[in-house]
Formats: sequence, structure tokens, C-alpha cells
Amino acid sequence: MNSVPDRLPEISIAPAPRASWRDSLAVYLQRRVLIVMLLGFSSGLPLALSGSTLLVWMRESGVDLGTIGLFALVGTPYTLKFLWAPLVDALHVPFFTRTFGRRRGWLVFSQLLLIVAILLLALTDPARSPLFVALGALLVAAMSSTQDIVVDAFRVESLPESEQAAGMASYVAAYRIGMLVSTAGALFMVSAFESTGITRHSAWMWGYVAMAALVLIGTVTALAATEPEQSARAEAATRAETALARVIHAAVGAFSEFLVRKDAWAALAFVVLFKFTDAFSGTMTAPFVIDLGFSRNDYAAIVKGVGLAATLIGGFAGGFVARRYSLAASLWIGGVLQAVANLSFSWLALVGINQWALAFAITTENFTSAIGTVIFVAYLSALCQNPLHTATQYALLTALAAVGRTYLSSGAGFVAKATGWPLFFAICVAVAVPSLILLAWLQRRGHFSNLERVKT
Repeated sequence: MNSVPDRLPEISIAPAPRASWRDSLAVYLQRRVLIVMLLGFSSGLPLALSGSTLLVWMRESGVDLGTIGLFALVGTPYTLKFLWAPLVDALHVPFFTRTFGRRRGWLVFSQLLLIVAILLLALTDPARSPLFVALGALLVAAMSSTQDIVVDAFRVESLPESEQAAGMASYVAAYRIGMLVSTAGALFMVSAFESTGITRHSAWMWGYVAMAALVLIGTVTALAATEPEQSARAEAATRAETALARVIHAAVGAFSEFLVRKDAWAALAFVVLFKFTDAFSGTMTAPFVIDLGFSRNDYAAIVKGVGLAATLIGGFAGGFVARRYSLAASLWIGGVLQAVANLSFSWLALVGINQWALAFAITTENFTSAIGTVIFVAYLSALCQNPLHTATQYALLTALAAVGRTYLSSGAGFVAKATGWPLFFAICVAVAVPSLILLAWLQRRGHFSNLERVKT
């Protein structure tokens, strides 16, 4: 058995000069960035088809609320996708890998399976067989999360450092649009089909068939894309290995290669804590707005309208910041902005019921959060330096980043109850301090300078 190097060779060059405003905008028109943007649409599209849109279909079909509640479990593949990410890194899909390459082969393969899964879900009947609906939805979620694994790896490997943040900003914007198409767009489409005189069940079936057809946008994009050079070299390096050896190497190597780096544990702690301020406040934002006296419609209208626009604009602003400044400086900007934005909710708590104040607070929070998210994902992408197991490392890092959102923020309600709303959101600013201390420490240790090397 031929040995496989733990890392592909790298070279270090001097940092690129600060980009001009024109260059920072032009990067979004780069072919690689546009490819990633279209793949973002393909990734965002199926999420609601096994989630909120499906639940509307089930409720209209008369499924009881208890059964509908259990369908939250259908999203499990999205949280456990790191378990099969090594398979995506290591295994060659017959015909597809040989024809399209390591990453593009998996992209086309997963998207075709996703289309089949959506079509199978379209053929189910929630009123007669909720179990088959659940199986179909679980299959859609599994294929969708597999596509996400491949798209993340493709984005990290195909975009140079200078385009990572712009690629992520475009990806996030297109992802949100894909979600909008599969929620509001799908519901409008079902209503249009029903207006032609066909039954409600048939209208839902054809609505899902139309959503399956839209996945082809991602498939055509994958066919038009170019296999990342890093992935091609990694495939050549592992060609002599058995399938089992490649899987073991991807799973074990993803951990060991990262943990032997300088200050690895501090970097992992930073990954957990950087978005903690967002997660801590975000857990209580909706209860706070309702508790303050706003209606559900007020909150929904502002979040879905102004909030969505602020998120999209903030994502592109984050890409612009990361393009113009160093990785460390960008993280400082994003980290401070997303923390201080919580004070807008403290102010809202003092102002009381005021539509403009609510719109300002939601806009500020969504805008700064999107800036922080894009810069943070650019950092996660920079951590995945080895194309032998990019998919596995990125899936693991995103799972680790979810710890703050899922577990550390679970006590936010008790804090809010004990302190009151104005002080609670001030505390949300304070919980960002540990991540900023780690940021300063890692910066002094040269952590971010090492990540800004050009990979070869």
C-alpha cells in the first residue's frame, strides 16, 4: 500500500495588497464565485421541502398536530452529516468520479439522488400514509445534507483566499433565495396548480415535482464548473489506496492533522465561542418581541421583510470587509459589530411598542450578524487546509460551531427571567468578551497570519 502524505505542500507568500473598492465589487463577478452562488441556491432549495413547506401540506391534509410535531426529527441528517462526510472525501462514485472528477462527481450524483428523493416524496399522501411521508422526507434531508457536504468542500477548494468571503456572501444570499423559493414560492405554485381545477393533493404533487426540477440548476452548474485543482491532486494521491483505507485516512486524518497544529485547542474554543453572542440573544429574540407587546404578524412581517433584506445586504458587506482587510482584522470587525448590535434590543426594551424601533433593532441585528457569519465562515474555510479531507473537517467545524447555538445558549431564558430584558441584552454583549480575548491571543501567536498563506 502506498503511503499518502498527511498534507499537500504549501508555499508562503507575502500578503496581497489591500483591495480597492472596485476590485472588492468585481470579485462577485468572478466565474468561480458565480458557480458557488448557484450551488448555494441548490443547497437552500430542499431545506423547506422536508420542513416547513411539508408541514403545511400535512396540516392541509388533516394530519394531527402530534404527528406533525414529530417531523422535527426529519432534520436529523443536517446535524449528523459529519458522520458520513469521510465517505464523501474518500470514496469514488462509479462512473461519476471517473467522468466528472472527485468533487463534481459527488455533486452530480448527490443532486440526482436528491431529485429522485423529492419526486418520491411528491408521490406520497400525507392523509393516508404519514409513515411513507416521513421516510420520503428523511431521504430528502439525507440527500440534501450530502449535497451540502460536497458544496462546502467544493467552495473551500475552488476559491482562492481572496475570493472565499465573496463566495460565501454569494452562497448565503442564494441559499436564502432558494429557501424563499421552496417556501413562499412553492405555496404560490401549489395555489396556482389548484386554481386550474385539479385536486389539492395533485396540486401539491406537481408543486414538489416543480421543486425537483429546480434542483437541475445546481446540476447544470456542477457540469459547467471545473474540478478544483486541489481535489484533483488529492484524488491522484489516494488513487492507489483501497476504499476502506481512504475512508479511515479521511476520518482519522481530519482530526489528527488539525490537532497537531499550533494552538489547535484555542482555535477550536474560538470556533465554539465566536457566534455565541448571536446564539445567546437569538434564542430569546422572538419571546422578547412578543413579551414586549408586538403581535405575531408584526414580528413575522418585519423579520421576513426588512430582516431578510438586512441579512442579504449584511452578507455582501461581510464579503466586502473580508476582501479589503486581513482575516484577523475582519474577525475583529465582525465580532465587535455583532456583539454591540445587541444593545439595539436593550434600547427597544426601554422604548416599548414602536414599529420603527422594532424594525431598527431587527435590521441592526440581522445586518451585523450576517457580516459576522460570512467572515466566520471564511475563517472556517481557511482552517480546512488539506484537500484530502476538506469535507470531513468542514463538517466537523460547523458541528462544533453549533455547540454554542444548541447547548451554551440553552440557559438564556433563565438569565432573561432573572435580569429583565434591557440588562439581558447588555449581558449578551458581555458574553462576546471571551471570544474577543481568544481572538487577541491567537492574533499575537500568529495564528491568522499562518492561515493567510496561499495553498498549492
